Amino acid sequence: MFIHSQKRNPQTHLKDPNMVWDFFANHPMATHQFMFLYSERGLPDGFRHMHGYGSHTFKMVNDRNEFVWVKFHMRTDQGIKNLDPTKAKILAGEQPDYALADLYNAIAKKEYPSWTVYVQVVTHEQAKNLPFNPFDLTKVFSQKQFPLRRVGKITLNENAENYFAQIEQAAFSPAHMPPGIEASPDKMLQGRLFSYADTHLHRVGTNHHLIPVNNPETNKNVKVCMYQRDGAMQTGHNQGSAPNYYRNTFNGPDVTDRNKHLEHATFESGMAARHEASDDDNYSQPRVFYQKVLDERGRAHMIDNIAEHLQQCTDQDIVRRSIAIFANVDDDLGRRLAQKLNIDTSKKTSPTTTVRSKY
Repeated sequence: MFIHSQKRNPQTHLKDPNMVWDFFANHPMATHQFMFLYSERGLPDGFRHMHGYGSHTFKMVNDRNEFVWVKFHMRTDQGIKNLDPTKAKILAGEQPDYALADLYNAIAKKEYPSWTVYVQVVTHEQAKNLPFNPFDLTKVFSQKQFPLRRVGKITLNENAENYFAQIEQAAFSPAHMPPGIEASPDKMLQGRLFSYADTHLHRVGTNHHLIPVNNPETNKNVKVCMYQRDGAMQTGHNQGSAPNYYRNTFNGPDVTDRNKHLEHATFESGMAARHEASDDDNYSQPRVFYQKVLDERGRAHMIDNIAEHLQQCTDQDIVRRSIAIFANVDDDLGRRLAQKLNIDTSKKTSPTTTVRSKY
């Protein structure tokens, strides 16, 4: 829903800060992400100088059918570099493709960027004893309690020959997992497992798996057998004369060992329900970010960036409610924002209300 709040106003078709900050004022669980976004980390000096995060909690299963929960981290080997806000504004107007050009040119010059891959490992028992839901996308695992473990490296060593053919038509999905990596009960991840494939059907067609960038049979040593047939843009062999039903006696593809691994599960007792998480602790982790991760220079930059965007809101009640949320993180943060925006915080904010649309 956060992405929806950044879309254009349905009436004016203009960018609408009221929508962005109204979302924030009604979703305090987004506080950590907003603070990260408006800090210096939200203005990386190109793609090469930023970390990457899996964000979701995943499950890893070994060959003995034992499992742990993990979070993935991709840490840049080029070092973190961030842009000064003034320079970022100039680049946005004069060179909006700055980050893309920087990445392409580095690879073209054989200065291949790389990221070291780490995981944080949490056992099932440890997860049950955490003070927060380990499958909440808005929460992070403490690196002191669960240190990073190095597992590999990602290196970008080749530019695309044709952007549309090799990048625009790529059909990535979090549901495409190798054996040993499985989904967790993370509700956001569970939704994405379905939604990406569904989107591919509309974006690149029902036979998107036949597009060369997505087709393993582009490698002549690979042959894929399945039961999917026909459909628009079926340009392959369409499985020849093989039957398209399971099971059959004509040597059709059978269940693989991978499916057996995917059946791995752990069962917990309790109610399964759709619920509002407004009573969660949404401020402890943002408080650590503000007080311990950021230095004074970083705090000042973040406050300036938040204030610059918040002051564009025309609804002062949204501004006050947003400041109140930041004050829950740290009194100093709320006070400094209020001073920047000349907001009298002694006035009570209105409770969240639902306004019925006339449409």
